[in-house]
Amino acid sequence: VQLQASGGGLVNSGGSLRLSCTASGSTFSINVMGWYRQAPGKQREMVARIISPGSAEYEDSVKGRFTISRDRDTVNLQMNSLKPEDTAVYYCKAQRMWVGNRYDYWGQGTQVTVSS
Repeated sequence: VQLQASGGGLVNSGGSLRLSCTASGSTFSINVMGWYRQAPGKQREMVARIISPGSAEYEDSVKGRFTISRDRDTVNLQMNSLKPEDTAVYYCKAQRMWVGNRYDYWGQGTQVTVSS
């Protein structure tokens, strides 16, 4: 499975960005897709993920501001009311279950910078 992410950039505080990530390859058994982020000097953290058939989970600080959605092999993250503390490299992740084994795949990361 390969993941191609896009949509990062620079935005003012209060602005919006939309991240997209498309999976290719052996995507037929991907059961979870999501977004993680890592700010300088901090550990990578889960931002949002969507678990098939459609249950979404969010990190507390983004609830009500971010919305995750999935359309087949593409996962989107709509980010509204962005804050400077949302600045980080955002990574797409896919989880696939196959023959009792779990496989995790990561995209290349896309920079999101929110200026105050």
